[in-house]
Amino acid sequence: MTDSEAPPAKAPEGVSGAPALPQPVLEIASGYAFTGPALDLGALLWDGRCLPDVQIRIPLPMLNRHGLVAGATGTGKTKTLQLIAEQLSAQGVPVFLADVKGDVSGISAPGQENDKVRTRAGEVRQEWTPAGFPCEFYALGGMGHGIPVRATITSFGPVLLSKVLQLNQTQEQSLGLIFHYADQKGLELVDLKDLRAVVTFLTSDEGKSELKGIGGLSTATAGVILRSLTAFEAQGMSPFFGEPEFDTSELSRVAGDGRGTVSVLELPAVQDKPQLFSTFLMWLLADLFHDLPEVGDVDKPKLVFFFDEAHLLFNDASKAFLDAITQTVRLIRSKGVGVFFVTQTPKDVPGDVLAQLGNRVQHALRAFTPDDQKALKATVKTFPNSPYDLEEVLTALGTGEAVVTVLSEKGAPTPVAATRLRAPESLMGPVDPAALDRAVEQSPLYGRYAEAVDRESAYEKLTAREAQAAASSAPSAPSEPTSSRGRGRKDDGQDSSVVQQVVGSGVFKSLARSLGTQVGREITRSIFGTARRRR
Repeated sequence: MTDSEAPPAKAPEGVSGAPALPQPVLEIASGYAFTGPALDLGALLWDGRCLPDVQIRIPLPMLNRHGLVAGATGTGKTKTLQLIAEQLSAQGVPVFLADVKGDVSGISAPGQENDKVRTRAGEVRQEWTPAGFPCEFYALGGMGHGIPVRATITSFGPVLLSKVLQLNQTQEQSLGLIFHYADQKGLELVDLKDLRAVVTFLTSDEGKSELKGIGGLSTATAGVILRSLTAFEAQGMSPFFGEPEFDTSELSRVAGDGRGTVSVLELPAVQDKPQLFSTFLMWLLADLFHDLPEVGDVDKPKLVFFFDEAHLLFNDASKAFLDAITQTVRLIRSKGVGVFFVTQTPKDVPGDVLAQLGNRVQHALRAFTPDDQKALKATVKTFPNSPYDLEEVLTALGTGEAVVTVLSEKGAPTPVAATRLRAPESLMGPVDPAALDRAVEQSPLYGRYAEAVDRESAYEKLTAREAQAAASSAPSAPSEPTSSRGRGRKDDGQDSSVVQQVVGSGVFKSLARSLGTQVGREITRSIFGTARRRR
């Protein structure tokens, strides 16, 4: 804003003593003086002083315009997530949090007042009151403290599974072909053994011809996929795929008192499996995108999704995968869902995705090495012009301080504001594991998802039909007539494939009736290749 465009140097509403404040401070204050509901982040920092009269906020309706929380390790990113999540819950907005380090569970319990909390509350003029918030705790495949979250291989889809298995582009395309075939033939891929059975069949003498008309599957590529599946299972990954499959609509629940439920996905047990948990988070988001109706602009989001350790999602990702992420982030806003990516620097996020993130909370960055300096300069370039020397400010911020810019109620970027953030009102640390387990077991969702179910699917069908085919090919007694089916095969000189036998069997027809029109034809898949068959 130029001097000729600047508003008169007067105090915005709610800012006492403002005539003595510098003009840039008045402009920043005006940029955050919203009239509608908003979340309070903290107070402005200017020239080494905290100015509690200038409150920095995010308009509630703009939370579905996505955001980024970034900063070096130990600068307070997790507490910022907790602060935002608390206020969203209080406003009736459900929240999803990925708890990678295991220290977010405290949001369910009231905080503990101490000297640090009292000092921070006084500095930013916060009326701090200890409070816990309604929570549900989940764990991938039941590994750790939480209600088990599982997905079927079919619904997970080939694009996301390729990321987990670290397949290259050619192998990813071949895996897509395998899913396409299984969808068409009604071979449900529920767990990893189902996928292995279908790949093995398609490279067998009986199954090689099945894919010839649509490109085929090379033995070498099939071998890579099978080896990747074996290594994946050897790491203990089988529990994550199966049934009952988690219904992602559970993440949009509101508690009886009107507060939004905070869904905490506990991930400490899989910290050493970043490809898995980051891709699984993307499945949750893609599934929400697939199922939620269009709502356009709303007074408050339907759900805000925090994607922690976001850089793991983008590392070594194929172009198809990155394109799908970009499209999902771009379009899910109209379904009332906001997505916040949490990582160390903005450069961890691809430019096309970063361009969709209108709300920014940037904690301190370190500049100890030439690479650090390069990342710092790149970060500064992602912010609007400001009166701050951002290179200096970003390296001087303390824990619990950040540089903020958000979207105003009109959708325009607000002025850049160095901010001393408020203290969360819930417990800043993990709750006792025993209390966490009790909360999980008392949840009404526990009985729905706790026990895994292994019903008949591709593996069982193919195994049964192979056994039947082997039995029918054995020599029969001379006194017994050859079946009409056997004569027909001999006379025609044709060999029915195992899958053709399955499709024609009474068992398959019964299953087709039970599953309705979804079985026996290709499944409709989303932009991520995910599919839903339970609704």
